[in-house]
Amino acid sequence: MLPGEGVGPEIIAQARKVLEALKPLGFHAEVEDGAVGGVACESHGSPLPAETLSLVQRADAVLFGTVGDPRFDHLERALRPERALLGLRRELGLFACLKEVVVPPDLVRLSPLHSERVAGTDLLVVRELSGDIYTGLPRGQRCAPDGDFEGQREGFDTMRYAEEEVRRIAGIAFEMARARRGKLASVDKANVLETSGLWRSVVSELAAQYPDVELTHLYADNALMQLIGHPASFDVIVAGNLFGDLLSDAASALTGSIGLSASAMLGESAKGMFEAGHGTALDIAGQDIANPIACIRALGLLLRHSARRPDLSAVIEVAIRSVLHQGYRTVDIRCSSTRLVGTERMGDLIADAARSGSTFTEH
Repeated sequence: MLPGEGVGPEIIAQARKVLEALKPLGFHAEVEDGAVGGVACESHGSPLPAETLSLVQRADAVLFGTVGDPRFDHLERALRPERALLGLRRELGLFACLKEVVVPPDLVRLSPLHSERVAGTDLLVVRELSGDIYTGLPRGQRCAPDGDFEGQREGFDTMRYAEEEVRRIAGIAFEMARARRGKLASVDKANVLETSGLWRSVVSELAAQYPDVELTHLYADNALMQLIGHPASFDVIVAGNLFGDLLSDAASALTGSIGLSASAMLGESAKGMFEAGHGTALDIAGQDIANPIACIRALGLLLRHSARRPDLSAVIEVAIRSVLHQGYRTVDIRCSSTRLVGTERMGDLIADAARSGSTFTEH
């Protein structure tokens, strides 16, 4: 477990409670903590110390909290807290990020969209995580050598994908769609980007191996409009690093709170990294008001993908739904006629529900 800073330690603590609650169900995990982000910058002079990398190499899976603190913005980019995430992705060989977004009936009124528009939303965004413009080289800042602004400072980045990078992420997306409702939307900008032209070509070739999956291609701008206008029409969305980043965050907003959806980051092996995916929320850290549900759901994803225990992942999800169905809410998802609780209490409630094997009925 890598708590980080801000609300990270608080939400990780609640996930730990839920993990402990699974012991009566026959599951025991040895847990070790490591320092990352701003906390590690202060204690070790690096956002990702050698001690933490050693811990990660020994671990079967990583549960990640939150990193980021403007106090370190003056440092060179490589030494800022957020760089810990990129370092961990490289160390673990993670290239796929899976984010599930579900809007259950009990929470449909929280969405910024009209209830009838968002009702029934249950989608999965599969984002390629290791390539694209975020990692492509060359990149940097320089004096513009030509063009209308010759002589001025300019920044430049490189967007690139190799066909095998596209094929392996698309394969995951097709498999996920096959296990869900059989619909896959591939997102690109093939009308203007050479990278996207390759992306569309490779995805289309791979589709021949999945005749049971309905494939559609969407330009990124249209995909975002459709996600806002008709979110329930999506099953699985696959996109490159840049477009997937934007689409997964927009999809998370459909729930009405970034404290509800979790992410799984996976590579070739079973070892993955799992996180709530929201920020450090430094303004509320230590006040017992952060929503721990996304982090607890991240634990559920860890159990499903790395521990190969989908049964226990289901136990956690049922526990969360049961507690929400009883009307318990943290402040970010509060509405009228609900029972307001803090971070600690929400963690206790979900752990108790998991331990007792609670059930619920959606309405």
